[in-house]
Amino acid sequence: MSKSVSANNKPMLNAYPDSLGGTLKDITEFLSKDETKDTFSSFYILPSLYHTDLDRGFSVIDYGLENSLATKEDLDKLRSMNIDLKLDFILNHASVQSPQFQDLVKNGEKSVYKDFFINWNKFWEGKGKLTEEGYIQPDEEYIKDMFFRKPGLPILMVTMPDGKKVPYWNTFYQEVKETPEGLKYLGQMDLNIKSDLVWDFYDDTLHKISDYGASIVRLDAFAYAPKEPGEKNFLNEPGTWDLLSKVRELADKYSLTLLPEIHASYSEKIYETIADKGYMTYDFFLPGLIIDAFENKYGDTIVKWANELIDKKIRTVNMLGCHDGIPLLDLKGLISEEQIQSLIDTVVSRGGYVKDLHGAKNMYYQVNATYYSALGEDDKKMLAARALQLFMPGKPQVWYLDLLAGKNDHEAVKAAGAGGHKEINRTNYSKEMIEKALEKDVVKRQLELLRFRNEFEAFSFDSEIVASAQDKKIMIGWSKGEYSTTLMLNLENYDFVIVAKDKDRERII
Repeated sequence: MSKSVSANNKPMLNAYPDSLGGTLKDITEFLSKDETKDTFSSFYILPSLYHTDLDRGFSVIDYGLENSLATKEDLDKLRSMNIDLKLDFILNHASVQSPQFQDLVKNGEKSVYKDFFINWNKFWEGKGKLTEEGYIQPDEEYIKDMFFRKPGLPILMVTMPDGKKVPYWNTFYQEVKETPEGLKYLGQMDLNIKSDLVWDFYDDTLHKISDYGASIVRLDAFAYAPKEPGEKNFLNEPGTWDLLSKVRELADKYSLTLLPEIHASYSEKIYETIADKGYMTYDFFLPGLIIDAFENKYGDTIVKWANELIDKKIRTVNMLGCHDGIPLLDLKGLISEEQIQSLIDTVVSRGGYVKDLHGAKNMYYQVNATYYSALGEDDKKMLAARALQLFMPGKPQVWYLDLLAGKNDHEAVKAAGAGGHKEINRTNYSKEMIEKALEKDVVKRQLELLRFRNEFEAFSFDSEIVASAQDKKIMIGWSKGEYSTTLMLNLENYDFVIVAKDKDRERII
């Protein structure tokens, strides 16, 4: 395999730089505690460690460090603790506050960056009619296969220095405010991957991320970047794979492992395509499969999925919760539509939220809740879910709120206002809140399991793994050389036993 699939499979913490104490330095102190040390070998730091302005970090102004939250010294400290890093690179877009877009707004046609972003009218020239508002309305034949994430066309009308308004492609957030100084834009503008300057920017960014100490780079929103008239604007083929291949050449220069982030239904087999091309892939099926197994006392489906990963040698990063939500529509083709709707109803009945995409609920792939609340805030279920995650094939990624048995934060959702549904699962913990959480048995036991998963030598990407389900019980075993360990989990009562063996002894974890 290429060196794009080279990460270890040990546990990875996942948090914002201000999630645990207020700064990344506080998180390094958290990971140095007696209770938490030796539990993680990797840390996925969400992108608010960069200079950003929106979307809790995913609208990047530039990839310099936001020193009020994270410094190079903090990153170096993590590396000295033998914790490697996973960092984000947002391929599809940049903030309107980025130096490139600000130069465009200031200099218009004279800007060196005039083709860095996608001029809507140039893109659709000859393929639609110019409207009175100044943008081209593409002919239906060219956009019938496109999916837009918001009502209307994905454009932002940008006023140039000469007063002319020019439409630019804007897939995600946008806002225009009138201020005494003039128009102020907020949003995320799509990059033109046909521009050499964009590829220079990609190269420079990957170099910078490598210098920060990253070993894994999560490619956010990459499948929106390739665009062609008449083709899908999400995961068009072969454009998506051509883009990935070119980015991979850059990443290989800096010894970075790429982790493409994409949501698609199981039946589409996109996860398999990504793996076949030599990349790690996200296991977005596991969170919903565990809830489904617990609710229906049925382990066959999750074991079927485990065995597919084993048989096809697919390397994944798996998870329970994350910063975005619990993916459930990804399960289409793996479980029935009725089961999926039942899972959505269950999580919502426990205080979760479902966001409609401009009225199309079934187009949205996430339910927003903490995983602990999605499990009914049941300690036994939380521990059983963690044990299952740690024994499933893959590299376990651990959302900090799951680790601390965090509950749905409805007050944060109210405070965030419209579009703030994701704040339900993004509560920042003060040092006092952390200390209180560390006293909980459900947290102590998770840390014990994570330390075992991190240190025991039966776990690696090269291990032999077997999985089976029978009589409402799940068994998953790992072995490598003289080391072996087995999880036996009862879906009736969520009891589980972990047995570990090496050349000298057998013990219960």
